[in-house]
Amino acid sequence: MAITFGGLATGLDTNALIKELMAAERRPIRRLERDKSFFKSRISALEKFEEKLTELLSKIQKLDSAADLQAKKATLSSESYLTATPSSRAPQGNYQIEVLALAQAQKSASQGYTDKSAASFGVGTLTLTGAEGDPVEIVIDAGNNSLEGIASAINHADAGVTASIINDGTDSPYRLVLSGEQMASGFSFDASGLSSGDEGFSPPELFTTQEARQAHIRVDGIDIYHRGNTLTEAIPGVSLTLTQAEPGALNNLSVTVDEEAVMDLVKDFVAGYNEVVSFVGSQSLTEGGEAGILSGDSGLNNVMRRLQSLLTTQVGSSIGSMSQLGLKTQKNGTLVLDESTLRDAVTNNLSGVTELLAGNDSETGIATRFKDYLESITDRIDGFYAGRKKNMERNVRRIDDNIERMEMRLEKREQTLRNQFNSLELLISSMNSTSNFLSAQLKSLENLWSGNR
Repeated sequence: MAITFGGLATGLDTNALIKELMAAERRPIRRLERDKSFFKSRISALEKFEEKLTELLSKIQKLDSAADLQAKKATLSSESYLTATPSSRAPQGNYQIEVLALAQAQKSASQGYTDKSAASFGVGTLTLTGAEGDPVEIVIDAGNNSLEGIASAINHADAGVTASIINDGTDSPYRLVLSGEQMASGFSFDASGLSSGDEGFSPPELFTTQEARQAHIRVDGIDIYHRGNTLTEAIPGVSLTLTQAEPGALNNLSVTVDEEAVMDLVKDFVAGYNEVVSFVGSQSLTEGGEAGILSGDSGLNNVMRRLQSLLTTQVGSSIGSMSQLGLKTQKNGTLVLDESTLRDAVTNNLSGVTELLAGNDSETGIATRFKDYLESITDRIDGFYAGRKKNMERNVRRIDDNIERMEMRLEKREQTLRNQFNSLELLISSMNSTSNFLSAQLKSLENLWSGNR
């Protein structure tokens, strides 16, 4: 835009006049910008509501799981020898466990050598044979006939054996060590197919430093063996991980219902539900006493009414309603939990609690109904927030297009005003010049007249 200096001829502050005129012209744009801000604020608020619903869904999904509702816990008299992890299908009971031996893999080591990288061995083949596998022949040639080369060749042979080189700190410190990759599985190493080296190095011979062995435990007087140190079938539904063998040391294992875990699931649901209710309440009246951006939103209120309806659903089981778990609705719509009532239900009628929440073959549980509804309204494509967001973003785009068109029109309008004021300045300047010329001419005539007299 060209630089203009307004008011040189007229004395008017034309820039200020144009600014005021354009401010009046921009009032419709300011209204559109307020509308745009309103829609964006609603999108942001609805996104927060969506987050609350999603958090509630994540909590209700656990109440919809019979496995989570029937969680078990394992208590050991000592965790020095093993740990126990029960699944929901583990029966309640007490067991006595003795760890007699841990499973271990075979380890074998060679004699010591002074140099691990020197090509000192002959060439030919090495043969490794696992306890349950076919012999694997490993080619040793001039490119890998060092101790390091042999270890690398074994590791690349996929023979079920891992090779490494250790330094034992002696005058001939480097030793080849082979370890079976599977517990309780032995292997054999045959270097007879390898010739002697140029310097008289005979093929490496290995001696066993650790025998392969199965794990051995005794559960309630029954001997149980396993190829690894994690046993999943010694006690139904319980995974035992052995850490130390101590023959004669008896460990008492108790498997019981994890009542605290079940109660925590219900508490989490109550907290998530109250978060949703509190958010909706905050939209009715903010902390400043003003209506929230979603105040009066029918969709929001419909969601809340649906959740409240689900909460009061009755089912045909020994525990037929959420109120029997100790849940009560307060005046503001939030829930309070009577923990003693919940604990009594969990302790004395866990199957009834499970049927109420997760359902059974003949009836859908309350948690399942909550889950199904929440999954539908939080759907990324067809959910409550997704649909509202699409509509409001469409409105925002429409407003942006209108603002852009109006800005272009106002830019032209401002240029027109400047041109008009510039024309006025030029006209006034021209008139001032004519006036000055005529004044000068009149003055000359006056002086001439005076001189002739």
